Amino acid sequence: MVYLLLFILFLAVFIGGMNLLRRGLFELSADRMKNWLALMTDTPIKGMIAGMIVTAFLHSSSAVMVITIGFISAGLLKFSQSIGIILGSNIGTTFTLEIITFNIDAFIVPFAVIGAILLVFRNKTWHNIGAISFGISAIFAAMRGFTFLATPVISLPLVENALTHLNTSHWISLFTGTVLTAIIQSSTAMTGIVMGFLSEGTLSMDAAIAAMLGANIGTCITALLASIGAGKEARLTAFAHIWLNIAGAAVFFPFINEIAALAPITAAKPDVQLAHVSVIYNLFASLLVLPVAEKFGSMIEMIHGKD
Repeated sequence: MVYLLLFILFLAVFIGGMNLLRRGLFELSADRMKNWLALMTDTPIKGMIAGMIVTAFLHSSSAVMVITIGFISAGLLKFSQSIGIILGSNIGTTFTLEIITFNIDAFIVPFAVIGAILLVFRNKTWHNIGAISFGISAIFAAMRGFTFLATPVISLPLVENALTHLNTSHWISLFTGTVLTAIIQSSTAMTGIVMGFLSEGTLSMDAAIAAMLGANIGTCITALLASIGAGKEARLTAFAHIWLNIAGAAVFFPFINEIAALAPITAAKPDVQLAHVSVIYNLFASLLVLPVAEKFGSMIEMIHGKD
């Protein structure tokens, strides 16, 4: 019970750190970022680049989707412009996974101390820098916590039984990744947890990849919730996000074992391998859709209608 409570605590620290980091980055450049995003979406490829950069900067595809839906609701963007942003956000969110594989353990405490000091400043700039610093510290501390707790947590009968099912069924891994991500509303947090188990050897690579695919689907819940009451085109954007991520998972799901077999080529450590696989998967899936982005948008309008 103590280990599970600690695990939940680290999850809260991770999500809290992500929110602090996102808020600090957003507040520092909100107006410029919004204007740039609105201007850089007149073609799907430009929208994809814009979505990728902004998502990598904010470390949250969910945040970018909420901003995009807000723009559409306000009449600043059209539904057709959102397709490229969705594709780019799927790529941009993988950069966070790459970052959290870095070893900056020696800087966790200094970042936390500096961040805590700056957070009490009234000056908005210094306050936001403090949020960024403290958020980074919290994220890396939580990741180390996930890794540390992986071994004792799996000794619990309930968790051991759950992991057994994950390691023996790709469908269960996919479903678990989808549901848990929908609950915590962070695909990065979900994949971070998976990376912790993976690095300790308690989760197989193929199960981890399946859970990662599920996390990509589960993260769509945020955009769906944000679209409620936001208008017709905002709802179409949320549906497009869902269909794109489901389609991507469906295409790659049959090849999980082959992808898992090739993963060691990308890096030595399993958690880093999963981060690289996530980048490759999202990049490939987005580039597959990019040439037919406009037709895909028309299909979403046909399926879900404009009324």
